[in-house]
Amino acid sequence: MQSIYTIDLSIKPTIFDLWHVCLAGTVIVLALTLIIVLILWVISLSRSKKPSLIDTVESLKPEIQIVEKIVEVEKIVEAPAPKPIILTEATPDAALQLLSLLQKESRFIDFIKEDITAYNDADVGVAARVVHEGCNKAIDEYFSLDTVRDEQEGSKITLQKGFDASKIRLTGNIVGHAPFTGELVHKGWQVTEVRLPKLTTGHNAKIIAAAEVEL
Repeated sequence: MQSIYTIDLSIKPTIFDLWHVCLAGTVIVLALTLIIVLILWVISLSRSKKPSLIDTVESLKPEIQIVEKIVEVEKIVEAPAPKPIILTEATPDAALQLLSLLQKESRFIDFIKEDITAYNDADVGVAARVVHEGCNKAIDEYFSLDTVRDEQEGSKITLQKGFDASKIRLTGNIVGHAPFTGELVHKGWQVTEVRLPKLTTGHNAKIIAAAEVEL
C-alpha cells in the first residue's frame, strides 16, 4: 500500500541545529569582513587625496622660483627716482640794472613811490603817459620781445601731450590729461634777446639812482 506524504511549506522551523548556527556565524563574519574592507578602502582614498604639506611645498617650488624671478626683474626695471629740484640763487645785479634803466628813461621809481592820492585823474594820466613812453623806450632798447603764441586772443587752441608747461599756464577747470582744448586768453611774452650794458668793475648795482646835488 503506497502512502502519500504532504509537505506544508508554511511551517516555520522552531529549532536551530548546528548547521544553522554555523551558517549564521559565517554570514556575520563575511559581513564584518566586507565592512572592514570598505572602511580601509575609504581611508586609503582620503589619504591619497590629501597630500602632505611637504609634498605640497615641493610641488610649488617651480612656481615660487618663477615669482621670485619676476620680483627681481621688477626691482631691476623699477623707474629711477626723480632728480631732486635744485634751486639756484639768482644774482640781483641784472634786476637792479633794469630798475636803474627804467628810472633813467622814465623816472619809474619816482612814479611808483609817489603818493598820487592828492592828484586828480587827469594829472595822474599825464604822468602815466610819460612813464609809459620812457619804460617802452627802455624795454625796446635793451630787450627783444616776442609773443609765446601766434594765435589771436580768444581763439580755440589744442595743447598736445608734452606741451611746455613753462610757456603755457592752464587755468579754469583742469581735468584729465592732454590733449587740452581751450580759449587763448593771453598770448604771453618771452625775451628773445638781452642787450643790457656791461657793468664796470666796482660799480654798485644797488644804487638805482644817485642823489643829485646842484651847485
